[in-house]
Amino acid sequence: MIHYRIEVADAAAHLFKVTLTIAEPAPEQQLSLPVWIPGSYMVREFSRHLSRLEARQGAQARPLVQLAKDRWSVATSGRAALVVTYFAYAFDASVRTAWLSDDRGFFNTTSLCLAVAGRTAEAHRVELHKLPAGWDVATGMTRVDAGGKAAKGKPARTQAFESADYDEMADHPFELGPFWRGEFTSGGVVHEFVVSGAWPQFDGARLLADTKRICDEEIRFWHGNGKPPFPRYVFMLYATEDGYGGLEHRASTALIAARKDLPRQGVAGTSDGYVTLLGLISHEYFHTWNVKRLKPAEFLPYDYAQENYTELLWFFEGFTSYYDDLFLLRCGLVDPARYVKLVGRAFNGVRQSPGQHVQSVAEASFDAWIKYYRSDENTPNSTVSYYTKGSLVALRLDLALRAGGKATLDDVMRALWHDAPGGAVTEALILKTVARLGGKALAAELREWVHQRGELDVLAALARVGVEPDIEALTLATELGLRVSEGPITGVQVKAVLAGGAGAAAGLSAGDEILAVDGWRVRRLDDALAWIRTGASIELLVVRQQRVRTLRVADRPADQRGEAAPRGLKLSANPNAATLGRRAGWLGK
Repeated sequence: MIHYRIEVADAAAHLFKVTLTIAEPAPEQQLSLPVWIPGSYMVREFSRHLSRLEARQGAQARPLVQLAKDRWSVATSGRAALVVTYFAYAFDASVRTAWLSDDRGFFNTTSLCLAVAGRTAEAHRVELHKLPAGWDVATGMTRVDAGGKAAKGKPARTQAFESADYDEMADHPFELGPFWRGEFTSGGVVHEFVVSGAWPQFDGARLLADTKRICDEEIRFWHGNGKPPFPRYVFMLYATEDGYGGLEHRASTALIAARKDLPRQGVAGTSDGYVTLLGLISHEYFHTWNVKRLKPAEFLPYDYAQENYTELLWFFEGFTSYYDDLFLLRCGLVDPARYVKLVGRAFNGVRQSPGQHVQSVAEASFDAWIKYYRSDENTPNSTVSYYTKGSLVALRLDLALRAGGKATLDDVMRALWHDAPGGAVTEALILKTVARLGGKALAAELREWVHQRGELDVLAALARVGVEPDIEALTLATELGLRVSEGPITGVQVKAVLAGGAGAAAGLSAGDEILAVDGWRVRRLDDALAWIRTGASIELLVVRQQRVRTLRVADRPADQRGEAAPRGLKLSANPNAATLGRRAGWLGK
């Protein structure tokens, strides 16, 4: 067994101390740390946070030689246990790495635990030591201590957990601290929910009840009346001033949300922020099947030392993004009108991304390692989100299957669950499954949607189920093809200039600050709508690198001004009986 002792060494300095003990080491024992974490497709170089690595056998120090950025070697002597100690700096509050402060701790073992070459298939034990008084531990990893409780029911300051191998250990994050905790049972399995950082009036009971509805629905989707493929599940939510994100694991998920988006006691209704949080919970839970068990064949097994390329993130992230909000509808947490508005948000996001004409979703999936997680001012022009456009591919496929009358996307997903060998999914298997359930022509269309660049037509399919574009007047930023940050103090900052737009033609650049429109000072760009004619020629006074410039946005013909355009989707007001029946088949009655 490989043994890790993880101590809270210095919370104020954000340092964990790790002691790795290897019984019967190899003569030249190599060690390595992952450079990425599954589910977040970017090389993150976790080893940059390690320091003071030392190795000993008994009282004898052993030379520890660094071979690469993420790999070390120790020359050992005899069979005595090799003990390696080091410190890990933990000051990243995201779900991907590690955090330690005087009021909370969190870590993924991919950030702290060196892998032992040749021994990763053995059992691994993680012991937590020197936990501050009152700190508890939440993780999906199997507990092997006496329940984590000390005298009088207080959390023990030493707690122990085990996994079958390194892969399993790497798939279990740890939440540490004096957090709120609740649980419910779904599918015959206990689900735990811990929340750190919430306001005192946080409504934990409502969060549990709503999450249970999501879990019940998703378990029924995959297993009917059967049990899910895990013995216990843990949701770990960190509430911050302003944050959002999640990372899936085989029996848990780590989440981040803004405090204001959590439900509050005595406050009725369901805010947009809370719906977004519920969608995140639904998304990460669906991943328990779709990317943790079903996964790209290229990920079997994971290679933690380098990028693991796949063109299938449109399926694993995009189709999951389609289902996340759909399950909110199916379990009654949103109504059809609100659900369609959520779909419209994805539709509008893709429509306003020139990058969809530059990359297909398959190409965007492959390039996730260098583009999706490294967004900049040119990202909207150079790539398309495999999340959002992938969700539209799933929508288009689902509606096409339903129109054929023989199957739905639900049937495709469940067929893959049963048919994928060892969980390995390839594009060929997806297309074969679609061909079997929906016909070869539809499978050929799906391949085209995935590999071709350009707009994906979903409006015609949506019209058949009584959903239509929601036409609204454009903001001035949208009309000019700009993404801006507006504030009452410094004015309007250009964040991105969309290719092919009027702003790009006028010479605007990311980083420009717009001071005035037609000679009038503006602090919010839409203030100028009070005096300009939409689409007409205007002059912009901008600051670029301390120099003041005047740029002219040329007048355009009336049919190119875009006074109004699709900004989302809505339910058609008066669908006929046939359309209403098709819509009920998709969204329910």
